[in-house]
Amino acid sequence: MKRLITLSILTILALAVGACESRTDQTDSGGVLLSVSDFDGLPIRVAVNSAGALMQVGEFVIENVAKNPTGLTSDLMNVEIRSFEVVYTRADRGTRVPPKYTNGLFGVVPVNGTFTVENLDVMGAEQFLNEPLSDLAFENGGFDKETGSSVVRLNLSIRFFGRTLSGDAVETGPATFTVEFVP
Repeated sequence: MKRLITLSILTILALAVGACESRTDQTDSGGVLLSVSDFDGLPIRVAVNSAGALMQVGEFVIENVAKNPTGLTSDLMNVEIRSFEVVYTRADRGTRVPPKYTNGLFGVVPVNGTFTVENLDVMGAEQFLNEPLSDLAFENGGFDKETGSSVVRLNLSIRFFGRTLSGDAVETGPATFTVEFVP
């Protein structure tokens, strides 16, 4: 009887351990990593009074890499890009920033492949019409009213959001660059 109980306990433990699988690709955004692998055509300095209502970056390259490079991949690991977001922080001593810029975007990044976005707007009219950039307009004095400077330096951090074809949410880490705004 004692042997039967011990055997039963060992069988239950073996089944419990076998049911717990340590693979993470079941819950890790479809087994892929999405990243901004390159960007080009960054504006270094923008004149607010001649910028119009938009600011663009020439090119972003988004890469979709399988987390397990030696594992099997499928089209279900392709990522449909759905949107992007740009968040602004100050690179100077100021604290006021424009509201974040969010917009829809469509494209497909194949597993172990790339997707190139050209001439992407990273700032719209709402950002230019709000402090501190609105302070730089000639009609508003042409200087940041918080710092007294005629230059506003902003860090722009962009992230892209999407879903694998199997339905798992995935996003890039932030890609950050600095732009100087002048009147």
